[in-house]
Formats: sequence, structure tokens, C-alpha cells
Amino acid sequence: MTALPERRPAGDGAPVLNLGALRDAPLRRDPFDFVVARDLIRPEARALLERDFPRITHAGSFPVSELAYGPGFGALLAELRGPDFEATLAAKFGMPLAGCPTLVTVRGRCHTRDGRVHTDTAWKILSVLVYLSGGWDSDGGRLRLLGSEDLEDVAAEVAPEMGALVAFRRSDRSFHGHAPFEGERRVVQVNWVSDQRMIDREVARHRRTARLKRFLPFLPRGG
Repeated sequence: MTALPERRPAGDGAPVLNLGALRDAPLRRDPFDFVVARDLIRPEARALLERDFPRITHAGSFPVSELAYGPGFGALLAELRGPDFEATLAAKFGMPLAGCPTLVTVRGRCHTRDGRVHTDTAWKILSVLVYLSGGWDSDGGRLRLLGSEDLEDVAAEVAPEMGALVAFRRSDRSFHGHAPFEGERRVVQVNWVSDQRMIDREVARHRRTARLKRFLPFLPRGG
């Protein structure tokens, strides 16, 4: 994996996101505030995203600054970082997001030890997962939004298929995880956070891990 990100726009400038799917998805408040949306990715953009997704050979999260990718994926990132997506989420959750720093990371592969139940760290305000995998047949790897630390206490379950979105307000009750899976599992995670310093720390940590994996591929896969 090479750390030479491409910043070219998509070839025809057509939008990647179907924000109507997010606007129409209901906000659920039990057991915590969350939204599940389908078909967030426009059908005409899917082939480009499959083609231009970064080549990731290890499990774990990678900052976009450490990845090389094509213009279709670059267009997706631009929209996920854009004001329309942010404003739609702010309206959906009834919370101010403008001015909050954002952390964007990408996962391309999953290890069997991934997916343990957790709530996300306290400095994260809102977490958004946009899935980009193809069809999903496995029982493992399906994100579960939970009522407790019990993986079987399921409020909602989402397969990581192309165009699925999960967004949730981080709290001490925002438990989520998934059953074990190993293999390709594509997801972009966007976190609105309370402190830019936490982003700087996380990016530095991810960057160190990414470089170790690149030069020492025999290391155990993390994350």
C-alpha cells in the first residue's frame, strides 16, 4: 500500500451520495440515538467506487492520508466531508456539527478479532459508517446496534453492503459490534469529534501502524 493519495475529482462530476435516503431514514432513540439508511450510494456511482477503492491488504483502520485511491473514491470522500452531508446529519440528530473537527478512516479487511462490543471513545460526538462491500452472505461482519454489552441484545443489524449507512450519537450506551468475520469488508468511517488534538493523535497512531504493516507484513493484523 502506497501513501500517495489521489485528489482528482470524479470524471463527470455527478454526485455520489443519495442524501434523500438519509433524510428519509427514521431516527431511532432506543437503546440510543441511531439511524440506518439504505441506498446512500447512487447506482451509477457504484462501479466507480468498486474500481477506485484503495487497495488495503491488512485489517485495521487507515487514515485517508495513508492511502492511494482513484477519482471515484476521492469524490465520495469530498461529499462525506462536505457541508450538505454534515447539515443533513445535524438536522437528523438535532445537534450542532458545523465547526467540529472530523476524522475519516477506511477499513478494507476484517480480522476475526475485530468487532468486539464497544461504545466508541468519549471524544467522539457522532459516528458514521458508510459500507462499500458487495453482496453479503456471511452471518459474521454484520454490524449490530445493541441494548447492552451482550452481542445478542440486538436492536438493529446491518450487513456491510454497498450503500448501507449507520450513524449514531456516541454515548455510554452506544454499544455496537459484530460477530467474527475474516476477509474483505469495506467501510469508510467519519467521526465528528470534540478536539482536533485527538484527531492528530489518532492519525499519528494509525500512520505508525500502517507503516509497520507495510514494511513488516508478517506482523499480526490489528484493529
